[in-house]
Formats: sequence, structure tokens, C-alpha cells
Amino acid sequence: MVEKLALGAMLFGTVTDERRSFEILDRFVDAGGVWIDTANCYSFWEDASGFGGQSEALLGRWLASRPGVRDRVRISTKVGCEPTEAGRFPETAEGLSAGVVKKGIEGSLRRLGTDHVELYWAHKPDPVTPLEETVAAFDELVSAGAVGRLGCSNYPVWQVERARQIARDRGGVGFTAVQQHHTYLRPRPGTQPTVVHRFGAVSDEVIHYLEHHPDMALWAYTPLLSGRYTRADKPLAAEYDHAGTTDRLAVLDEIADETGANRNQVVLAWLTGGSPAATPIVGVSTVGQLDDALAGAALDLTDEQRRRLDAAA
Repeated sequence: MVEKLALGAMLFGTVTDERRSFEILDRFVDAGGVWIDTANCYSFWEDASGFGGQSEALLGRWLASRPGVRDRVRISTKVGCEPTEAGRFPETAEGLSAGVVKKGIEGSLRRLGTDHVELYWAHKPDPVTPLEETVAAFDELVSAGAVGRLGCSNYPVWQVERARQIARDRGGVGFTAVQQHHTYLRPRPGTQPTVVHRFGAVSDEVIHYLEHHPDMALWAYTPLLSGRYTRADKPLAAEYDHAGTTDRLAVLDEIADETGANRNQVVLAWLTGGSPAATPIVGVSTVGQLDDALAGAALDLTDEQRRRLDAAA
């Protein structure tokens, strides 16, 4: 079902122009889509200014031009990665101090044209700010009604648990979601997936933690490897050049043939129906790509098909 997906708005307002972005957003909502994922830093690397905010601003214009649609969608946005100096990322990333978190939500709400967001993420760990300060700042936003739930992205498991313990000790609200890179293929051991933060890739430890903490949700970014499952013009990165990839793609193709689906759709079905289930964030640039993803969310795999996918090397 489409509720299992989140629409990634990262490139809306930069690479994807306003007309096409609005078309995709309209189609997503018309199909029953709910979650839209963005960040205050999207997409600083694509804008001449060197700073982000374009995605949130576009979403704000879309919401303003569609009376009543705000009640039908849930907004997920992030703080922590916006550069403070153009052209100097990650060394000048804003971090997660109390002041930055407060200023971050104020800016996001202003650009979005709303008084709250349903899910607010710490975009990546801040090596300087004490975790206690960050946790307290996020908790204040929930108490103030500006934020519904809290999540953390690209965090090591130990820091997720420590932050949650700090929140429990304070009697506050802690993280209830993690956002990591998660997909069907696995990189060669000892390598880092391309364009993924240091602790950004889902590991067996992350899965084990989530299995034992059912209050925690898993969101998966770049689940389709930016088109590399299906597009001949976008080959897989070097870290996927190993025998395990060959085996996994072979099973993926078998299941695709059996279901009448394509690789992308089977990957999305595998993610949304897994244990723990994931919410894939799909970044698309056309309505056709969105429809393809929606079909993947609606695809049901049999237990036997899922076992074969899981068992592939």
C-alpha cells in the first residue's frame, strides 16, 4: 500500500523544477500517499547559493496552493547538516546544539508554511555538542507542539540507545525512528556505500536493535540505489562488484519474473514487508517513476519468495 512509502523531496526546487515537483506531489497524494520527507539542507549542493532550504520552500508553496492538503499529509524534515559556510561541507555543518535545533525548526516551519511537523530528525551525529543538550532541545520542541515524533539519521546504535536513555531519565520524549541507507544488495565487506554517512548504512546490529525495540521505526533512504537496479546507464558502484551481488540479482530477477514486476518493485516489496518492516523513501523525478514505486509498495511477496531473497548470498 502507498502508506508504506515516503516521498523523498530532496531535489524538489533544484534539480526537479516546480511544475514537475507539483505534478509528483499531486499524484502522490491522489494515490493515498501520506509521508513526505525533506530536510533544511536540501539541496545546498545543487543551488548556486551553497545553502539549502529550496525543498522545504517548494513544499510550502505547494501546500499553500492546495487548500486542505496539509491535513492529508505528514511532513518529515531534518536539522544538522546545513552548511554554515558555502562550499565547506561537512566541516562547517551546523551541528545539533540547542540554538541550532531551535533555529532549525523555526526556519523549517517558516519555509513549509505550517505550525508543526509530524517527524523531526537529527540528520547526523554532532561530534561536538553533548548528547544531553541535543536530546533536551528536541524534547522541548515536542512539548511546544512544534514536532510530533523524533528520529535520528546516520547514528551508530550505541548513540541511539544512549540518547533514548537520556530522554527516559529526563522523563522526556526520545527518538522513535531511525533513518539509514537500506536496500537489497550489500556492499563488499570493509567498504562504505557511496554517498552514505559513516554510520548511515543499515547493519545487522541495527536490525538486531530494532527487532528488540518494537517502538522504533526504520526508514530507508536510497533504497533503489538511485536507479541502479534497472538503468543500464547507471552501473552499480564498485563496492557492489562481488559474487554476492551476482547471486542476489539472479534471485531478484527470478522473483520479478514470477510476479510480473521489475527489480525496483521487488526491492520495495522486500523492504516494506520485511521484519522489521522499513519505510522506503523514494526519490523520483517523474510521475512515471512514482507510479512504478507505488506498484512496488502494493506488491505482496509470498513467504517462500521472501525466504529465497533473504537466503541469497
